[in-house]
Parts: sequence; structure tokens; C-alpha cells
Amino acid sequence: MLQHTPLYNAHVAAGARMVDFGGWEMPINYGSQIEEHHKVRQAAGMFDVSHMTVVDILGNQSRHFLSYLLANDVAKLQTPGRAFYTCMLNEAGGVIDDLITYFIEKTHFRLVVNAATHDKDMAWITSQARAFDIEVKERPELAMIAVQGPEARAKVIALLDDADAQLAAELKPFNAGQFGDKFIARTGYTGEDGFEISLPADSATALWDQLLEAGVSPCGLGARDTLRLEAGMNLYGQDMDETVTPLESGLGWTLALKDDRAFVGKDALLKQKEQGVANRLVGLVLKDRGVLRPGQRVVTEDGEGITTSGSFSPTLQKAIAFARLPGGVAQSCQVDIRGKLLECAIVRPPFARNGTVCEGVI
Repeated sequence: MLQHTPLYNAHVAAGARMVDFGGWEMPINYGSQIEEHHKVRQAAGMFDVSHMTVVDILGNQSRHFLSYLLANDVAKLQTPGRAFYTCMLNEAGGVIDDLITYFIEKTHFRLVVNAATHDKDMAWITSQARAFDIEVKERPELAMIAVQGPEARAKVIALLDDADAQLAAELKPFNAGQFGDKFIARTGYTGEDGFEISLPADSATALWDQLLEAGVSPCGLGARDTLRLEAGMNLYGQDMDETVTPLESGLGWTLALKDDRAFVGKDALLKQKEQGVANRLVGLVLKDRGVLRPGQRVVTEDGEGITTSGSFSPTLQKAIAFARLPGGVAQSCQVDIRGKLLECAIVRPPFARNGTVCEGVI
């Protein structure tokens, strides 16, 4: 039986097309996925992301534990509210999940992990935590709404009282704070500015309705996927998983390998780096007419690869994709689309952010 978020009835009432996403019945769109995409790039849209898992790490050894668990170094998080994006790896360096980590206070960190990986994530975190004096506390009583777009922050701030509004306006990217019953983070998954708001489940519908009245458009998972692809953001289970490392997934920037810190998967990453990374994740822009999808064969002068994500880009008005390719110097390739080899340019993501096409993409 599919699970429902606290906003399920609001989605149904708004006429959303509902689909199964990782065991949750979620809105794919409310009529037009492309219109929802443009709303986020040009104004403000909101997403129900309550299916994601919030996990609090509590106790005196919280920092020590996360230093071992995560590939990025929590020593970077020194100011309360500061956050970063990182990966949680297995011993072979494969990606168990990608997540955002928040530093709340000395004995309290917060992780937000993916919905589809909930069971294995919780099993892994719990097993690794046994050697540390900490508590792993899942927070199912919290809902989460992401408000994204150039007008998103202003729309949210206008709903807060004067004192909280001023503090929320001062939040820098990848910082968060507690504002009454709302944990507001200046983070997102669209390539636009905005907030991700965690709050008690029984307060979620009221906030959703307030945002609707303020002119924020509800958006489904379809637009969320094209937005994150344009923004050069990986999707777990497509662009990376337990069989590939961050070095093969365009996520080398999330690794802290140069210090003496030991973390799960580090030895495998160092070995891979020393031997040379055979594959790289790149961006593709289709030069011909056609549709790029995951799982399509890619032909390059260095050998064959495969697309991992792909879609029509509403911002570029072209088909774009991520692909994992061998070698490292090819500037163009061909993609097998229904038996025809169509020309693609190889580019460096992101394709579009902050409402505009990135330089050098087209």
C-alpha cells in the first residue's frame, strides 16, 4: 500500500496527477509539467518533499560519528545552521545515498536523505552508529515543503513575523535556522534560490494554503526532475548508486580526501584515484531532433558509454542528458535513439541555473 504525505489531500483537491514514487503516492504534475518548470525558473513554485527522511544525530560523539560516516568533512560545519551536500559510501566507495547535513549545535546534527533509499539508509546509519555514543532519531512527524524560484524567498519571508522575517532574510545559501515551529534552510534541488521548510505535519496544509494565496505555484515531481537535470544535480539510482563512486559521478567536489581523517570508502577512492578514473559523468546536448532518455547507448572516439538521465529541457528548448563515458577528452559523441546515431555535444553541467542558460552549453 502506498504511503501518503500530510499534503496528499491538498494534491488531490488541486487535481494533481498522482504516481508511485519510491512507495509514496506523489504528484507528478498539476496539469502542465513545462508550465510548472517555467514558474520555478521565472517566479516561485513549491514542492511537497515530505516523503524525504529527516534524521537527527544526537549526542557528544555526533561530530566524530559523521566524520567517519560521510565523505565530506563535517569539520567544515562550525557555525550553527551551516550545511553541506555529501555522499554516504560503502567500503568499495560506492554511493549508498547523497544527502544534506546540517549542524544544529555541538550535540545535534540533522541529515535529510532520499525517500527511495529510506530502508537501506536507516539500516546502514544504525549499524555504523553502534560503535559511537550517539542516538539516531528519525523524524517522521515532520513534513517538508520546498519553495524555489527568484521570488521564493520573498514569498516565504512575507509570511513570517517581523523578527523571524529579518533573520530568514539574512540566511546565506546552505544555512538554516529554527523559526518557531519551522526549520528553514536556504537549500534546494532546482538550481534556483529558495527555502526548504521542515515543520510539524499537522501544520503543513496551512502553510501550503498560505503559499498558494501568496501566488506560489504547486509543482510536481516531473518539473522537479527537469529542473534538477538542467541544474546539473544528480538523481540517486540513475546518475549514481552503490556500483559507482563519486569520482565517476561528477561528485569529486564533495570529497575531502587530503586530510588524515578516516571515513568509510576512503581507501577505495584513493586507490581509484591513483589508478585513474576510467569513466566520467558529463552533460550532453542533442544537436538533432529527438529525445534523450536514461539507458541510451553513447558512442565516442574513446569507446561506448550510456546515458543516465535525460529529458527535454524547457529552458534550453533542446534535449539534454547526463552520460557516463570512458576517457576524458572527447568533445562530441553520438547517441543511439531508436537505432539512429544522433549527434550530441559534450558539455560540462550545469545547463541552466538562476533562470538562464549557462555559458558554453549552447
